[in-house]
Amino acid sequence: MASLKNRLKAVIMLLRPPYWLMTGGLSVLTIIALQRGLPETDLLALVVLSAICISSGGFAFNDYIDQESDAIVKKNRPIPSKSLASWHALLASVILFTIGLVAAREINWLCFGIALMDTVLLVAYSKVIKKRAGFLGSFLMGFLIGTSFVYGEAALSGVITVTSFSLSFMSMGSIGGNILRDVLSLEGDLKAGYATLAAKCGPNFATKVGAAFFLLNVIGSPIPYLVNAVGYAYLIPIIIWDIILVISAVALLRNPDVNVVKKHERLVTRTMILIPIALIAGALT
Repeated sequence: MASLKNRLKAVIMLLRPPYWLMTGGLSVLTIIALQRGLPETDLLALVVLSAICISSGGFAFNDYIDQESDAIVKKNRPIPSKSLASWHALLASVILFTIGLVAAREINWLCFGIALMDTVLLVAYSKVIKKRAGFLGSFLMGFLIGTSFVYGEAALSGVITVTSFSLSFMSMGSIGGNILRDVLSLEGDLKAGYATLAAKCGPNFATKVGAAFFLLNVIGSPIPYLVNAVGYAYLIPIIIWDIILVISAVALLRNPDVNVVKKHERLVTRTMILIPIALIAGALT
């Protein structure tokens, strides 16, 4: 029987709070950037609530589906560690998805449609795509982060335009990072039967694809400024991140060794904080 302290830690691990910045956080920052100011409190609360509930619901459902493979390669996860029962994770996912969809509907029907699409994709990812589709799984997770930008514009104005699409292109770096993380977890993924790009085509090929997505992110990064989605100050942190992405991409293309992959995956992941900084800077100018 897990102690109360262990149960609380397990619940936090199940919900994955650090990822809230990449869902609700990006949606809110998109609103701030487009509006050049803070949104109304009610709208802010609904956007954050709906976004974090959908994302945490996805993580909880993923833990429920992956309980057997996690018992092999991720034994510290809530279910294999016996901190939570499997039905706890399933119930949590149902409750979180429901709250997220209701909150999205309170904003407008377009937000509800985006939230419903994300919910379906998260369930499909955990149930089918992750184990069978290879590259599509990594792409889908980046795509879901990209919808955070679109969700922000939909919440603000009830429409989706090229403005939020230009911002969503920043998810290319996330796709590259997902591919590199699959390279690093290749041994465990093979044991669990996950058909990642690294498992299907080899780690060297997957590393090069990940590097290519870093470069795609660099190519698309000026577009938000060019379409007047953000002000000129956006370019300062984004150029810094572009330089990091180019350095990492070149290093990975030259040497796809696992230690090089680990170094640059960590570097890119840690410096992704420059994206919200860029959005804030762009909103102030």
